Amino acid sequence: MASVSDESSVQNRRDFLKKSALVAGSAFFAPTIVPASVFGPHAPSNRINIGCIGVGRISRGHDMPGVWKYEQARIIGVCDVDSKRVQEGKQLVEEYYSQKKPKKYKGVQTYTDYRELLANRDIDAVVISTPDHWHALPAIEAAMAGKDIYLQKPASLTITEGRTLSNVIQKQNRIFQIGSQQRSSPQFRYAAELVRNGRIGKLHTIYVGLPGDPSGNEEPEMPVPANLNYNMWLGSTPEVYYTEKRVHPHIGYDRPGWLRCEQFGAGMITGWGSHHIDCAHWAMDTEYTGPIEVSGWADFPSAGLWNVHGKFRTEALYANGVRMIVSNDLPNGIKYEGSEGWIFVTRGNYTATASDPVVKSGEVKPLEASNPSVLSSVIGPNEIHLYESKDHHGNWLDCIVSRKPPIAPVEVAHRSCSACLIHHIAMKLKRKVFWDPAKEQFINDAEANLLLSRQMRAPYQIKA
Repeated sequence: MASVSDESSVQNRRDFLKKSALVAGSAFFAPTIVPASVFGPHAPSNRINIGCIGVGRISRGHDMPGVWKYEQARIIGVCDVDSKRVQEGKQLVEEYYSQKKPKKYKGVQTYTDYRELLANRDIDAVVISTPDHWHALPAIEAAMAGKDIYLQKPASLTITEGRTLSNVIQKQNRIFQIGSQQRSSPQFRYAAELVRNGRIGKLHTIYVGLPGDPSGNEEPEMPVPANLNYNMWLGSTPEVYYTEKRVHPHIGYDRPGWLRCEQFGAGMITGWGSHHIDCAHWAMDTEYTGPIEVSGWADFPSAGLWNVHGKFRTEALYANGVRMIVSNDLPNGIKYEGSEGWIFVTRGNYTATASDPVVKSGEVKPLEASNPSVLSSVIGPNEIHLYESKDHHGNWLDCIVSRKPPIAPVEVAHRSCSACLIHHIAMKLKRKVFWDPAKEQFINDAEANLLLSRQMRAPYQIKA
């Protein structure tokens, strides 16, 4: 943790950034990071220095490019438990910056332990692009070290982890953005505004369609590559033998196998559910609460390495009377049904990375409605207007300067993730569960409450 004098130094630097942005007329609701040219060419004391924790597929294809395109931010550190990936991450960043400088750029520090990166007082903020089981702990420790945080979704592996994460971030007054980039896509915001403003009458049902993941075969035990700290990669989860498909490809950056192992995440219910359920919460004004009951079923593989849920269907009820049905048999996206019609919103053909499991089928319309005229409806000045962000990473960077909340803050992130995890718990128990969103406990259900947390392997526990 930084000393008082260190914290003062960091705060003074941020105060200067904030004042400079105000002078330049920086806006809050759009990614208007002040260009370095305002202060002088590449003035390092005026930039937001970024450290990237986890430099695999999502980092290389989405998060690092999302940050480095802004002149006012500079990636100065990369970290991964795979030393080969660290070096390749450093090379990728330096090659990008070298294209913008008259000579070759060499300015990225490398780390194989994120705690050493967090100890670097020159780093103002971190982008955490690790596997799901490594989300909450480094984000918590980053907040304690005085860093602002961009965290890939889902927010946590368990509901208990997520509650701790939100509490710490809010107590430390850090700027936190969850990687729910659909909130910064215009069609998802507009769909939510149309629903909020009654364009389809009274909302009664939401259909959420998610992709699926197939099961796989058993995989043989393999020697751990010399470049991988496998013990740390496992982190708080139980010790199991190494096989390449459990972790990530030794060569290249294709979709990693851990996404299909329940030890490290819940599968598509949190992987894509964190996006769609979050946007559904936005549309029905339940961002800071959750369902009151969930039921459903799922097919789980009986053998093989990959064991996340396959086909599934769950149904949630909210206190406002809206029902949410989630299934991999539905079209990928969100359908809002009201008393006077429906709206369907999806990403279209957009993917965050090349290996996202999205089937591109010609012209996929990002927004449709039972009454097409609804889609040209103007949201009036006296109606509900939702937070507008034109770029998710840019919005986070703007808020680091302004110290105002970003479009996807930590409590919203926790609530969308916890709703997904409640669906997952109902799948596992194969019965209806009743949830108290205020207490964040299942009602009169000791069996379900045991699933709010997991035992954490030493020394990777989240401590009080």
